[in-house]
Amino acid sequence: MELTGNTLTLKSVNEVLYNNEFVSVSSESMERVQKSHEAVKKIVEEKRVVYGITTGFGKFSDVYIDSENVEELQLNLIHSHACGVGEPFPEVVSRAMLLLRANALVKGFSGVRPVVINRLLDLLNAHIHPVIPQQGSLGASGDLAPLSHLALTLMGEGEVYYKGERTNTWTALEKEGILPITLQAKEGLALINGTQAMTAMGVVAFLEAEKLAKQSELIASVTIEALQGIIDAFDEDVHVARGYYQQVDVARRIREYLADSQLTTRQGEIRVQDAYSLRCIPQVHGASWQALDYVREKLEIEMNAATDNPLIFNDGEKVISGGNFHGQPIALAMDFMKIAIAELANISERRIERLVNPQLNDLPGFLSPEPGLQSGAMIMQYAAASLVSENKTLAHPASVDSIPSSANQEDHVSMGTIAARHAYQILQNTRRVLAIEMICAMQGAEYRGVEKMAHATKGFYDKGRKIVPSIIKDRIFSKDIEAMSAWLKESDESSLVDTRQGSKVQ
Repeated sequence: MELTGNTLTLKSVNEVLYNNEFVSVSSESMERVQKSHEAVKKIVEEKRVVYGITTGFGKFSDVYIDSENVEELQLNLIHSHACGVGEPFPEVVSRAMLLLRANALVKGFSGVRPVVINRLLDLLNAHIHPVIPQQGSLGASGDLAPLSHLALTLMGEGEVYYKGERTNTWTALEKEGILPITLQAKEGLALINGTQAMTAMGVVAFLEAEKLAKQSELIASVTIEALQGIIDAFDEDVHVARGYYQQVDVARRIREYLADSQLTTRQGEIRVQDAYSLRCIPQVHGASWQALDYVREKLEIEMNAATDNPLIFNDGEKVISGGNFHGQPIALAMDFMKIAIAELANISERRIERLVNPQLNDLPGFLSPEPGLQSGAMIMQYAAASLVSENKTLAHPASVDSIPSSANQEDHVSMGTIAARHAYQILQNTRRVLAIEMICAMQGAEYRGVEKMAHATKGFYDKGRKIVPSIIKDRIFSKDIEAMSAWLKESDESSLVDTRQGSKVQ
């Protein structure tokens, strides 16, 4: 894949992150990069006062730096700003940060040498991923602390993940024959003044969220069969009458999953209406898809954005200090995604309750093989309720908070990286809630008779039973929940549903 600074998509990023596609830069893009660097050299030679090139940073923007000190200025910048704390980002997020930072610099507005971009891609293609602490970013001026830890690796400092181990950067570079670089004028600032930590975390969360949202519909379909749900509520006319295409699509997919089921019922056959957690699946899940569509749009814009400061235009004739590093667009998108994914867990937990509560169904109490002597799925519902409650706390919008920094020079910040991190935490919790629903739904469907299930859901059930066997006796269900969650994380819809027979789901 060739980077141009303008053409990254979530699909292409997915190929790089998970299918190890090799990444390079187009020659035309590198020409732009070189011209931008020449403009920076000219600014230094002419001793022009330009922020971050011949001045200090933040509140020190009025302090002029002599040309002989510009390299030391960049080194000091990276060292002083590398103060991230806490657990590292997942390795795949560090990989995404390398890709996204390179793509931003390729746009040719940042003034770096081509070697800086080449070195970022050397690390990416050699699978040398920086160890980057998760906490410490305000999300404006960009992700300064996390990106400083990324910049350290270009200089041969810090730590990296390499071949399954965490090691010092120098060791990994030496084994791959990659030379560290000394940062020149503006290069340190260009590397760290951006939104790539929050965007990378957001991209990874989104890719997993999109997959989980599809899985949630398949799991809900098994629950509908276990509870002999009324299929009429998914009739296309109902959803077209509302007008949201995402809602229409959810209803269609569930109809197709359940097309040949002998376990669904018609209205009035057993009951007139189902509870909302069954009847309103298209409306609730569809609304989450609407939010995900919004998030997709914002991420794909940000992945191709120039987000550092200052930006260099017209071969250096116009250098402007602006605020493209401000993470507000991603902060709001991540807060929106948090709510959307939390709601998938919310409604899933209510379906779990309907599966296990003997006052709400005609299944064995708590799906127990021996109600009373054995508790069955009783405490699995507790666990789901706990995760859903934790999600409600994490879903509080990070973007409504701001604390001034740099002696009040940077007096409004986005907290977008916190929003992205919390979105990923909510995602993990939600996957576990859906794993619990799947375990309970399989048990309920087994009680009804798996031979009566639809072709699509029966295939899903059969694969699920290889992960979590039938509950014939109480056991340590924590292991089952984690096994089911891990399976969902590693599986995509095409591997869960046989689309060749009985299902036309797209």
